[in-house]
Amino acid sequence: MTYPPFWNVKDYGAIGDASTLDTIAIQSTIDAASRAGGGTVYFSAGKYLTGSIFLRSSITLYLDAGAVLLGSQNPADYPIVDGRWEGSDQKTYASLIAGDDLTNIAVVGRGMIDGQGSSWWKLHRQKKLAYPRPRLIGFTGCSNLLIEGITATNSPSWTINPVQCENVNVDNVTIINPADSPNTDGINPDSCCNVHISNCYVSVGDDCITLKSGTEDNGRENLKPCENITITNCTMAHGHGGVVIGSEMSGGVCRVVISNCVFTGTDRGIRMKSRRGRGGAIEDIRVSNIIMENVLCPLTMNLYYACGAWGNKINADKNPHPVSEGTPCFRNIHLSGITARSVKYAAAFLFGLAEMPLKNISLHDIDISMAITSEAGFPEMADEMDKMGRVGLYIRNVQGLSLDHVQIDNQLGPAIQISDACDVDLINSSSPTINERSLFVLFQNVNRAFVDGCRIPRGVQTFLEVAGKESRNILLGSSNQMYTALAATITGEALPDAIIQSKPGLKA
Repeated sequence: MTYPPFWNVKDYGAIGDASTLDTIAIQSTIDAASRAGGGTVYFSAGKYLTGSIFLRSSITLYLDAGAVLLGSQNPADYPIVDGRWEGSDQKTYASLIAGDDLTNIAVVGRGMIDGQGSSWWKLHRQKKLAYPRPRLIGFTGCSNLLIEGITATNSPSWTINPVQCENVNVDNVTIINPADSPNTDGINPDSCCNVHISNCYVSVGDDCITLKSGTEDNGRENLKPCENITITNCTMAHGHGGVVIGSEMSGGVCRVVISNCVFTGTDRGIRMKSRRGRGGAIEDIRVSNIIMENVLCPLTMNLYYACGAWGNKINADKNPHPVSEGTPCFRNIHLSGITARSVKYAAAFLFGLAEMPLKNISLHDIDISMAITSEAGFPEMADEMDKMGRVGLYIRNVQGLSLDHVQIDNQLGPAIQISDACDVDLINSSSPTINERSLFVLFQNVNRAFVDGCRIPRGVQTFLEVAGKESRNILLGSSNQMYTALAATITGEALPDAIIQSKPGLKA
């Protein structure tokens, strides 16, 4: 017995007129294909209004060009299921396209999935929903998952959300949600393994691509990492972050490569965030060949993330706390080949915990130019922080930091501010636009630093300022390029011998 290569939803009663609810017909087609051992469920051109539909193993949904799945705006068309929202297991509305514990599934084609999310966004803002909103595409515990070619728009909440899935491929997908739509992240793998995201365009109302691994609320024995992730050849626009890790990262996020991407108009570019209590580690991350334009802050690592816990005194406290299983850690993170233009708030905001500094961080071949603007704001979401405007690299609480070939233009104040740090290398870096009234580098409570090969424009009087009683063992190399008499100054409570070596032509 032979089976047709396609299972056409219209053969099972789907109308595709944008007003008739086709949920039963679509689900009947999927189930028929499943009973036959699998196959491709085909949507020809038309507009198919539907509530939640549930895939089966070995099923491909194929949306031909001109085919549109329209998400119903009636909450009754979305069953309440056991799900996960923002890292916590709980009851949620089922996704528009959903499935649990499946293998060999796909959503492909040149068609569109339109979640018609405006009614959901309104209910959310009015606080009239008893459960978290549906995702547009949400799978849990699945393997060999492919999402390719489609356009996804107007998602009620997160757009593509695989949870605890393995071998996930998202390729050549376009995601467009309004910039003011709440929590409409683009692609959010949560506790997934072996994920490949490529050739996508994402413009949304929250973070564009986010890697997550649950929160402490799930019980640490149930947490799984998000690991072995590649993100490449993507364009991100109008999101809170371009590529984001956290803040739900209690299971850990590791072995991530992000490359060859363009960010235009995202609030932040590469963004990593967590807070006390979360635990877990973000580690072994490589970011390379990224171009950004018109962002608030291109690079952030924030371990005082306050969203969802504003005003919490423990999370906000900048003093050290005891290290426990709830102490998160960012380590072994390397960024290179990054250009950012028209940056408004800060060139970078890297802020480790006082008790758990950022560890082994490197920035190489970084070129950031600030916008000529008086606008100021918060480069990251953290309690008890001042607004920033055209600040350079702002780095605090770090152990093992390498800055190599870093150039910062048009900032106000120092190009580089580093506080409460040890084992710092600053080499071959510059700031062409600093002037005689500003300085290149400010070290505060920095121990064991090496500064060499930096290029200083003519007329600058102070090259390096060292402050703080913990500052010491700061070595100035012999090849800093100087065009006038420069000074490395010691101020405040810094020890007189904090700079242990100065070279000819440089006054200490």
